[in-house]
Amino acid sequence: MGLVEQYSALNRPEHPVCSVCIANYNGAALLDDCLTSVLAQQGDISIEIIVHDDASTDDSVALLRERYPQVQLLASKENVGFCISNNRMVAHARGEFVLLLNNDAALYPDALITLLDTAQSLPLPRILSLPQYDWETGALVDRGCLLDPFYNPVPNLDPSRRDVAMVIGACLWVARDVWNELGGFPEWLESIGEDMYLCCVARLRGRPVQVAGASGYRHRQGVSFGGNRATAQGLQTTFRRRYLSERNKTEVMLVCTPTMLIIPLLVLHLVLLVAEGIILTAVRRDARIWREVYGKAGMQLVRGFSRLWAMRRQEQRQRVASLRGFLRNFAWAHRKLGLLHRYGIPRIR
Repeated sequence: MGLVEQYSALNRPEHPVCSVCIANYNGAALLDDCLTSVLAQQGDISIEIIVHDDASTDDSVALLRERYPQVQLLASKENVGFCISNNRMVAHARGEFVLLLNNDAALYPDALITLLDTAQSLPLPRILSLPQYDWETGALVDRGCLLDPFYNPVPNLDPSRRDVAMVIGACLWVARDVWNELGGFPEWLESIGEDMYLCCVARLRGRPVQVAGASGYRHRQGVSFGGNRATAQGLQTTFRRRYLSERNKTEVMLVCTPTMLIIPLLVLHLVLLVAEGIILTAVRRDARIWREVYGKAGMQLVRGFSRLWAMRRQEQRQRVASLRGFLRNFAWAHRKLGLLHRYGIPRIR
């Protein structure tokens, strides 16, 4: 599946400290900003840059081959999605650490040295990220995220809080051996929520998830997959993104929530999800909302329940975190209600 052509980088380092891995699909208009930010990094750090092109139909591959000979290009002949793209790059990487970086993001000049210094100053390997800033306004978006009881990400804006529940895959730093220990991104999630899953599994196994106190990265939120952005017209998303979000966070909840708390939590979550789907469908007068988002996500959960429960047993057997420790980075206000109050009913297109 998805045969890959490899284009060797010019003078690829044999033993880089960090492998910067950039998943790309039709990002020709974005890659210059992203790659320029990596090539302009401060500090004497040996890095390699790997780009996985996911069968783009624009000029991405030609741009990379012509302008960036120092980039190791993995060009897939089939579109395989975000999870497989990143797993392939990390399998190809040589660095002690890997940084997963979205093609719609750009690093601050001191980003890599900040991440490296932070990682080397801590006694236990962990997942790290940087403060995220909006591309257009420069406003702080988050310092990682907490999770609400139903696994909706809640942006952390507290500069004194370093420990978080998850960081997004747009800028995710991890030691390569820890990535391999955790199993990488779960390919059954396709896209959306793979970062949440990896961070939850890490915390179950006693690996902290933290945000560095300095530096940062700019991010064009929602550009690489569509939606997930507040505009003057309110929250905008797509049918596919909303479907994957509802399905995948429910699956992460089922697999990762410690103890039998999962049973009442899952029942309550599904009741609320059904109610939400019915109300949105009625208010928007669009049957596609139920058919392509909520009903579809529910059916996928039913069909995959046995597989997911088996995965849950496997992950919980390796758990070292207590229930209290795992929930320490949860926020108890319902995230969706807060967004509803602030932006109104989301538009799905």
